[in-house]
Amino acid sequence: MAKVGLMPSSLRLLSWNIHGGVGPDRRYDLARVVDLVARHDPDIVALQEVDSRGRSAESAPLRFLSEALGEHAAEARTISAPDGHYGHVVISRFPMNRTCVHDLSFGAREPRCAISTEVETPQGPLRLVTAHLGLSIWERRAQSATLAALARKGGGACVVMGDFNDWFSFGWVRRRLKGVLPARTMERTFPSGWPLLRLDRIYCGAPARILRSWSDLDARDASDHLPIVADIGIG
Repeated sequence: MAKVGLMPSSLRLLSWNIHGGVGPDRRYDLARVVDLVARHDPDIVALQEVDSRGRSAESAPLRFLSEALGEHAAEARTISAPDGHYGHVVISRFPMNRTCVHDLSFGAREPRCAISTEVETPQGPLRLVTAHLGLSIWERRAQSATLAALARKGGGACVVMGDFNDWFSFGWVRRRLKGVLPARTMERTFPSGWPLLRLDRIYCGAPARILRSWSDLDARDASDHLPIVADIGIG
């Protein structure tokens, strides 16, 4: 989708759980992930479940994705193994400063992290937090409190986006974030073949605002999630 009619102070964001680059056909193919993302021409991309385990150095996913989608990238490795690692990334056309990875792990459950950064956009700085939260209600309760604290830290425009694994309308993520980031996307993104749940979201609060948002059903050929895309104003 071309950026038709965007105001000069607008940015396009995209968040997508890419399921390790493996589609429902069980084929690993990052090129089709890149093709779909590029179709929407986002300025900032957050991708979850990026998996380099078992991949050759020549096909390293982070390098492939960042070279294709943006000049600047940061990653959060939640699982490391002798043959690679697994986690999530943020890729931006614009420089990122004060980037930090925050440990959101909860007890013995799967390790989780959030990435916080400040993106130096042409419209001014944007504080960005991306995350992939846990499957347990109790771990999301603790993780969402950390996200809310990160959203409150500092001034100016702030966006939190990612896969929150929170399928309840007023689950812990929404409860924690609504005070500081009341606006959110509402598209259903999971499962991609028949989307019923709003697991993937983009949250923002004043002065940032969501101008429009959408998903893309063509992504069901590449992942078990659909992406969430939003044009936001920050000026």
